Amino acid sequence: MIQLLPLIFLLTALFDAVLSSPIPKLGDDSVQFVHEQNKKRYFDYGNMGEPIRGVNIGGWLVLEPYITPSIFEAFRTNDYNDDGIPVDEYHFCKWLGYDEAQNRLVEHWDSFYTEDDFANVKKLGFNMVRIPIGYWAFETLSSDPYVTGLQESYLDKAIGWASNNGLKVWVDLHGAPGSQNGFDNSGLRGQIEFLQDENLNVTTKVIDYILKKYSCDEYLDTVIGIELINEPLGPAIDVNKLRDDYYLPAFDYARNDLKTNQVLVIHDAFEPYHFWDDFLTLTNKEWGVVVDHHHYQVFSPGELSTTMDQKINIACNWGSGTISESHWTVAGEFCAALTDCTKWLNGVGVGARYDGSYNTAAGGSYYIGSCSNNEDIDSWSDERKANTRKYIEAQLDAFELRQGWVFWCFKTENSIEWDAQKLASNGLLPQPLTDRQYPNQCGFN
Repeated sequence: MIQLLPLIFLLTALFDAVLSSPIPKLGDDSVQFVHEQNKKRYFDYGNMGEPIRGVNIGGWLVLEPYITPSIFEAFRTNDYNDDGIPVDEYHFCKWLGYDEAQNRLVEHWDSFYTEDDFANVKKLGFNMVRIPIGYWAFETLSSDPYVTGLQESYLDKAIGWASNNGLKVWVDLHGAPGSQNGFDNSGLRGQIEFLQDENLNVTTKVIDYILKKYSCDEYLDTVIGIELINEPLGPAIDVNKLRDDYYLPAFDYARNDLKTNQVLVIHDAFEPYHFWDDFLTLTNKEWGVVVDHHHYQVFSPGELSTTMDQKINIACNWGSGTISESHWTVAGEFCAALTDCTKWLNGVGVGARYDGSYNTAAGGSYYIGSCSNNEDIDSWSDERKANTRKYIEAQLDAFELRQGWVFWCFKTENSIEWDAQKLASNGLLPQPLTDRQYPNQCGFN
């Protein structure tokens, strides 16, 4: 889940020269097609019968402080500030030491998600789960403090739970060595060193392992996509290197070495629609690659201060913008949030733009409204409840113009705006998911 969106706009101009270089198109002479008889083994997003209606299993195998604040609040020395609290999983493990970090993480992994949760995912009408996992589950750098080697068994159990409940799965590599975006959800906040050679080598080793394991027959009926990396921050990295030294080799490894048609999911790196149209677009059939777009309107003061009609219009344009893209496209993250008030949404120790408690590096702040009692649904006005439902419905309509959507996320400890279960129980997430109190907001029908 992106937390530093304004950085994108600040850095875009700096990297225009890098991003404007031509992207090669792959043809039959450069990509060997897997034998035609094996085509049945890939999941055909063009002929699904119904769109992807998924939910993210956030905050489980990769910690996110705003999803499970209690795990991080245990470090508090007083009730009044966030001093002394680790800001991400890297520092959580570093501060506790390996053994104690493992003890606490195992307790979290055993309890935060169980098969009952996956049954509830199904009951709410979802048909897929996207499961984030960090590279450190499989391989670590010599300097890493991460607990490693245990998360894989939980991922395997979760795939089994999904299968038992008739759900499909995306396996999502959510964090890379050195971080691909500087967000706490990458495991390490505050740096972006994913494409340094040592880090890239480890990431490649990990994604090759994930591709090999979860593309075999044992998993193919359930795992219908492997996301190569979550949210690489395009304007802050060398997108050519991302494309040529990571995305392309992974595709080549899957198709030519493994001989698998497992669907590969590439995040758009926060580039505009159609940026990836000529990359991994095969000349005789567009198959095997999904472009993942993530959409939020709460990570800049401009977005937060727009009117409800403007927010709906933006959400509708998110859908119409994908109509002519060359690849299958799924909105792999979006939410119900109209504020950034949820505690630690912007990171441990960082306030909210909405109420002016967020301080920028330049010393500025903003005020749009109060964040008081944000997680008390009884304090929400009827207008806020109606607007939240409108916003969700508009996004669902927009994203179903193509292959579908994956809501972020299924559950949290406290937040309402980011919790599908809480939204559904309060009548804000449609039940069934096709129900509309505000039909045709986007004018698509």
